[in-house]
Amino acid sequence: MNSEETELINLYSAKILSLAATIPLSNRLKDPDASVRKHSPICGSTVTVDLKTFDNVIIEFGQDIKACALGQAAASVLGKNIIGLTKSEIKKGRDQLSEMLINNGPIPDEPFDGFEPLKSARSYLNRHASILLAIDATLEALDGQD
Repeated sequence: MNSEETELINLYSAKILSLAATIPLSNRLKDPDASVRKHSPICGSTVTVDLKTFDNVIIEFGQDIKACALGQAAASVLGKNIIGLTKSEIKKGRDQLSEMLINNGPIPDEPFDGFEPLKSARSYLNRHASILLAIDATLEALDGQD
């Protein structure tokens, strides 16, 4: 096995594939307060998120994810943690995830410490957009709630 094959095996670890296979809240909401569809031309991923809020807290969430395994894994972590969070908490998690990917920063704080397996994608710059897509769509949807 050459080093490129080894890197890909490490990138698509069993943990990432497990997360990608178990995306929670993967049904669209019937009557969302906000809905955003985002597409990444770099990787071809597309996500749609729907949400409902009460007192600036997410109370319902749905997502439709058409992304690579890394984007699906990130959406899985997001879906497991999104209910009950505020925009500022999600923004903090997004910023920490970006810092982990781009600047070799630490794993994000709870409740987003589940992003840890995605640190293997640090050197795959073309995959960062897919990893950030669902959380970016969520923040854009919340921008409309201000």
